[in-house]
Formats: sequence, structure tokens, C-alpha cells
Amino acid sequence: MSRFAPFSLLLLGLLLAGPGYAQQPAGKETPAKEAPSTDTKPRKLSRKERKELAHRAELDVARQQVRELSEKDREMSESFFVEGVKFVLLEDYNKALERLLKAYALNPTNAAINYKIAETNLLSGNLKDATNFGLVAVKLDPKNAYYYLLLAQIYSSQKQYDQAAKVYTNLIKDVPDSGYYLFNLADLYLAQGKLNEALTTFEQAEKQFGPLDEVSFKKQQIYLKQNNLDKALQEGEALMASNPEEVRYVLAQAEMYAANNRFPDAIRVAEKALKQDPDNPQARMILADIYRQQQNKPESDKQIKIAFESPSLDIDEKVRILVDYIKQLPNPALETIALDLAAITTRVHPKEAKAFSVAGDIQTITEHKELARTNYLKAIKLDNSKFQIWQQVVLIDAELNQIDSLQRHTDQALELFPNQAPLWYYNGVAQLLKKQPTKGIKSLEYGRKLATDNPELLAQIDTQLGDAYHEVKEYAKSDAAYEAALTFDANNAQALNNYSYFLSIRGEKLEKAKEMSGKLVKQFPTNDTYLDTYAWVLYKLKDYTGARQSLEKALKTSTDATIIEHYGDVLFQLGEKELAMAEWQKAKKAGGASALIDRKIKDKRLYE
Repeated sequence: MSRFAPFSLLLLGLLLAGPGYAQQPAGKETPAKEAPSTDTKPRKLSRKERKELAHRAELDVARQQVRELSEKDREMSESFFVEGVKFVLLEDYNKALERLLKAYALNPTNAAINYKIAETNLLSGNLKDATNFGLVAVKLDPKNAYYYLLLAQIYSSQKQYDQAAKVYTNLIKDVPDSGYYLFNLADLYLAQGKLNEALTTFEQAEKQFGPLDEVSFKKQQIYLKQNNLDKALQEGEALMASNPEEVRYVLAQAEMYAANNRFPDAIRVAEKALKQDPDNPQARMILADIYRQQQNKPESDKQIKIAFESPSLDIDEKVRILVDYIKQLPNPALETIALDLAAITTRVHPKEAKAFSVAGDIQTITEHKELARTNYLKAIKLDNSKFQIWQQVVLIDAELNQIDSLQRHTDQALELFPNQAPLWYYNGVAQLLKKQPTKGIKSLEYGRKLATDNPELLAQIDTQLGDAYHEVKEYAKSDAAYEAALTFDANNAQALNNYSYFLSIRGEKLEKAKEMSGKLVKQFPTNDTYLDTYAWVLYKLKDYTGARQSLEKALKTSTDATIIEHYGDVLFQLGEKELAMAEWQKAKKAGGASALIDRKIKDKRLYE
């Protein structure tokens, strides 16, 4: 009698739980198992033995199912499987699953079919089914490493990292020659922040495969995260010793020393790197940073300049460093080195638009505007697609009051960026300054349509339109533009001054003009332009004494011919004709007086 006879009922139950076609055909009796002897008490099996029996039972089910699979069913299953794989490659996962599940229905115990269904569900985002089929694939073929790897990936996709780690552990234990998956397991622990487990796993890998540079480097990073600097440095020294020609390990060690304020060691190791590679810019950068922290600016500047002279120091790294300088400017202590590094960068990288652009930024901040514009234009020549660089050029043109350049550059920029309202604004300003108000109005009105989401720019455009419409004598439009600008900002100085002055010239709304110009003088009591405007409004209101007082304040700081001429006009109205003549003559000598100045002097009378 078989020693397993007492468990025949268990085996029978497992067999009956399988697919229907694995049962005996109807009408045939299954031979009865021999009943256990009643005079011998069965021995109680251990947990391990029970597990082994269950495993054997499952294998029996599988064998019986395989035996029952007909040749036709096998061929159909294989055909569906091949079609399914084809649709997976085409990324049509619905059709792929349709075929694969048909293959599965014919042959559910085929590990490859279960694996491919699991993979397809993973790719289509159905992680629950992917997990179930992945588990079955591993169970059916526990020696196939790819099945474990897929299952681990499925668990990782669900952030079930503990389960994924168990899969890797089982893979390494159950599949021969799979020790190299220790590295995957260690990386998984690292991703979870399980540093001790990662260290232990890396050490197991080293025992099996010997010392490996990548493992040593990762162990070093773990020690740093654990604040175990001594261990991290030991790993670094070991890396240098085992790779005497690899300068990257030397640089990493120098950086580690420097980051932990062990400057003598950092300098020693960085200089070791320079002995191996005298042109290495990273070693120079490390030394520059160390000397900077030690307040040794001359040596720090020297090292960083040498580093910047190297073409092998990436342009993006140089730009990043220069941007750090920009964030600290203006700063007299940093201005010279920032300008020097910018010049080196453009010289070493003459075909990089970003080199000239960042140099222009540094030169703009340090008030080297013309040089900045030159570099911006060089950047544009290399790459004209950056609106911000065009904008910087235009701003410098305006600031330097170089009107021809302003018009030329805005015309060029508008060909590339016709929907940029600021360009239309500056183009319109250039036209006005060139005494072409009609063209200026056209540009400003177009810019106004584009600036609806920028109320500040809109107010600036309205102010310029007020000036432009006055110039072409469309006074209603001029007044409306000024009113719109003042609606946004009631303290808009240009709008208040020009609006009130033009009203005084026209002799209209003089009380409103007095209110606006008076408000401006109150805010800026020493501004000669605003004082002159206020005086002229008072003059038009025949308040000659008030006008005189305002103009005398203005003339304390101004030699402008218009203000001098106005003062002469006021004096004439007050009956001081000789003094008026003297002021008119001063105005003529200063240059820029009105077209009536000669007649006033010749006839010794006032013309308006």
C-alpha cells in the first residue's frame, strides 16, 4: 500500500477542481483507492510535506490538462498566440488581448501565454489582471527569469515595492545563475529609501562578483545619505586606488572633501586630478570654489578663468555660472570677474547664441549698454527666434535715444514677431520722434489692439497717442487718449504734463489744465519741465505773477531756450520790457526758441 494512501481524498478533490475536460468521461467509473488500514494510525505530516504534496497535486493537474489538449487545440492556441503577439508589437492592445485570451481558453496552463497576457495588461494599464496573470506565469514556469522580471515591474508600477522586492528575492533564489539581479534588487531598495537593505544587497553582489566600480559609487552615495562621511570617503579612496587612470573618481572625491569643508584634502585631491589631466576644467572649478570659500578671491578668479578658457567645459555649465553672477549683480566686487568670464565665453564659443545673450545680460546690468547691444545683435545673428533678445536691443536703443536704430530694429523684429505689442509701441515712438506722426499713429493703434491684456502698456500707448493726435491736430482723439491713460493711472506724469500743456497752447479747459499741472508740480516741485508747463497754464489764465514765480524756480536748474523765452514773455506782460528783451536774446543764443523769437527781438514786442 502506498504511504500516501491516507491523502487520496485530498488529491481527488484537487483533481476535481481543475477544468472540466480533465475529469473522467461520463459513464466510466474511477477505480477506488485502497482504503487505509484501520489498525494503523496515520503519521501526521509536517507543514513542509503538506506543501510539497499540494505542489505535486498542482503538477498532476497540469500534466493531465496537457495530456487532454488535442493537436488541433494546440495548433489553434499557437495561432491565436502568434496573432496576439503581433498586435502587441503594433500597440493594439485590445486586439492583442482578444487573441491571447482565446489562446488561453484553449491552453490555460501555458506559461508563455499567461506571461504575454500579463505583459499586455501592463502595457494597457490594467494592473490588476497583469498581476494575476503574472503570478500564474511564474507559478507555471518558476525557472524563467523573464517572468519574474515582468511581475516585479507590475508591482513597481503599482508602487508595491515590497512585493517587487520579494519577486526579485525569489528570482535570485529559484532561478540558477541569476545573481546579477541582486543589482536590480539593490536599486529597488534605494528607490524606497531602504538604505541598509540596499547596502546589504550590494555587499552580497560584491561577494559573488567581486568589487565593482558602480557598486562602490552607489555605496558611497548611501553612506553620504546616512551621514557616514568616513565610510563614503573610504569608498572613494578605494575607487581611486582601483582606477588610477579614471580622473572622474578623483574629481568626485575632491568634491566630497570640499562639500564637507575639508579644504586641504580637497585641494590635494583636485591637484592630483590636474596632474593626471592638466586641462581638466572641473578640477579648476573645484579649486575656484574652495578658494572663494577661503576668501582668496585672486586665486579663485584665476582658477575659474582657466576653467572658462577650456572648450570642454560645457557652454550650458558656463551659462549657469554666469546666471549665478547675474543674480548677484550689481555688485562692484563681482563686476570685473563677471565681465571677464562673459568675454571669455563669447570668445571660446563664437557660434553659441546663448554665450552672446548671457554676456549681453551681464553688460546691461553693469551699464555697458552699447557693448551689450552688440552682443545681443550677435546672438540674434546666430539665432533670431528669441523675442526677449530683440526686446533687449530695442530697450537699449530707446534708452540711448538712438532713434534710427530703434526704428530699424523694431522693423526687423516685427517681421518675426508681428503680434508683439511692445514692438509696435516702440516702433510708433520711433516714428513720432522722427516727426512722422501719421506712421506713428498707425503703429501705436495696431499695438493698442494687441495690448488689451496689458493695461500698463496700454496706458503708455494711449499717452503716446495723445501726443501724436495733437501733432496732427486731431484734438478730440488726443484728449480721449490722454483721458484713457489717466483712467488707468491718475498720476501718469507724461500724460498730466503733455495734456495740460497742449490744452494751454490751445487755450481750452484751462482750469482742468491748471489742476493737472498743479498736481504734477506738487509731486515734483523742482522739475523744470513741469514748472514751465504750470507757468504757461497760469500765463494763459493771465496769472502772470504766478507764472513768473514758477518760471524763476525752473530757471534755477534749466538753460532750456523755451523756458527762457516763456520767462521773457511773462516779463513783457508784467511791463518789464527791457528785462523781457534780455531774456529773449538769451533764448535765441541758447538755440531752440520758437520761430517768433527774431520778430520779438526786432520789434521789441510780444507775438504769440
